[in-house]
Amino acid sequence: MEIYREALGHAHATLEEIAAGVGKKPKVTKRALARLAAAGKASVEKIGGSTAQPFEGKRVISETCEKNEEKSHLGWEELKATVRACQKCPLLANSRTNVVFGAGNNAADLVFVGEAPGETEDLEGVPFIGKAGNLLTKIIDAMGLSREKIFIANVLKCRPDMKPGESGNRKPTAEEMATCLPWLGEQLRLIQPKVIVALGKTATEGLLGREEQRGQWAEYAGIPVMVTWHPAYLLRAGSLENKRKVWEDMLLVMERMKMPISEKQRGFFLA
Repeated sequence: MEIYREALGHAHATLEEIAAGVGKKPKVTKRALARLAAAGKASVEKIGGSTAQPFEGKRVISETCEKNEEKSHLGWEELKATVRACQKCPLLANSRTNVVFGAGNNAADLVFVGEAPGETEDLEGVPFIGKAGNLLTKIIDAMGLSREKIFIANVLKCRPDMKPGESGNRKPTAEEMATCLPWLGEQLRLIQPKVIVALGKTATEGLLGREEQRGQWAEYAGIPVMVTWHPAYLLRAGSLENKRKVWEDMLLVMERMKMPISEKQRGFFLA
């Protein structure tokens, strides 16, 4: 009886390691895990009588397996090809000109995340190349970086579809962002940046699933996230005070990344 208890204890510990994402992950099906869990529970009840405890890891293991099955774990080029062929949002897939996968260094320490491509980005297949993109490029340059050294992506990879005759761009829906977020998650998993900058309220909600205040640190999958205003907002409300607030956010990012900061950089946008 003690041997059975010890064996079941080892099995339980191993399954908990799998659920936590540590240790060696054997090939296993959800059906097999469910059978093992049921067998473990029955054995413990048989050995211990009325004092037997239910198998607590069953739900965690099941959820973990489901999540692991949903993850593609593709390489970079495979991921890019898969995203470009995505049809998960039929309306967006039918109306898009290009899938905007992202641009920059796929081993970058810093990733900027916007909400969705606009009309210009949809036509060119490159993120942040309109007026807001030009301002973002200036911010990146002022940090002593370049678009080639960082990575820029959006929560949504396709431009949100517009009604016939309508111009401009619309805000992506929560459902659209939730559907597309796993692609961004895979990109971040492969890039493993030191810091993410979320550009604007919508991008923050899409990435984190909640609102956060500008200038505050948050976290996505263990990666620090700095929330700041979208460059498009600065084009509409580009006072010296607002520019300074965004720049202070970038100074915090630079400090977090242990980048050198000159006195000239610290004094940008001060009256």
